Amino acid sequence: MTCDLRTRLGGLELANPVVAAAGCAGTGRELARFYDIARLGAVATKSVMLQPRAGRPAPRMAESPSGMVSAVGLQGPGVEVFVQRDLPWLQSRGGTTVVSVAGSSAEEYAEVARRLPAAAGVAMIELNLSCVDSAGRGSHFVDDAGEAARVVRAVRGAADPDVPVFAKLAADVPDPVALAGACVEAGADGLSMVNCLRGMAIDPATLRPALAGGMGGVSGPAIRPIAVGCVYRTHAALPEVPIIGMGGVGTGADALEFIAAGASAVAVGTVNFADPSACVRILRELEELLEERGVDRITDVVGAAHRPMGAVQGR
Repeated sequence: MTCDLRTRLGGLELANPVVAAAGCAGTGRELARFYDIARLGAVATKSVMLQPRAGRPAPRMAESPSGMVSAVGLQGPGVEVFVQRDLPWLQSRGGTTVVSVAGSSAEEYAEVARRLPAAAGVAMIELNLSCVDSAGRGSHFVDDAGEAARVVRAVRGAADPDVPVFAKLAADVPDPVALAGACVEAGADGLSMVNCLRGMAIDPATLRPALAGGMGGVSGPAIRPIAVGCVYRTHAALPEVPIIGMGGVGTGADALEFIAAGASAVAVGTVNFADPSACVRILRELEELLEERGVDRITDVVGAAHRPMGAVQGR
């Protein structure tokens, strides 16, 4: 008997809990060369903006201990090209598509969401709230719970009512749990935790920033304990809110750690650059771990770390 890997993210059911993280799978074409992307629970696209964007100049990525620092700058063709070219391709592959949405104002996020109909294959919208607020003196939306909530409220009002909206949050903010609560109160159907942490790498040869843009986002195994902690604390405060856990997932054991902390699904990001087949490998490893434990349904172990020892019983 195999473990039932189906999981729910609000009104959306996934065949399994492994999601290719936004920004690390393009629009799916890159990973489709290595495996059938319909095998995953979902594929999250690169963040889509209203207008085309060239992104930041190179170099955009630098290695760091247990991960990398990156500053791509939300490069993309804009929502019109995405809807006309990329969504039909994704729909033709038969998988589940999560569209990451970005913007420089609440109105811009809302306009992008308005142009993403469920009929075109959009199963979920994920709001990349680590964007700079054009009216906020260079601060990110996640730095202010009120501004983050304003974006969520605008998008929830503009998006197809049948499409769940998840707020993607960062850990390097004053109070991640309060931020999560504000987004849920504003209408978010769930949460994605956590985005990259802000950081920098210095080139030892030039003694200058390794990235052309200076600061970047730190991702990979180095941030996993921080991400797991955020998921754990948020699930404790908001136990009914579905969470996609992310931040340094590289093995099935890492995925199980997030699920035990309270995540209903996990997103796999940075490891894809070193191992393009990582998502299907992690799915296989996770299933093997659950089988070893005699777990009938993956939903039985969501939040297991919050229960008394021995509360999760295998068959």
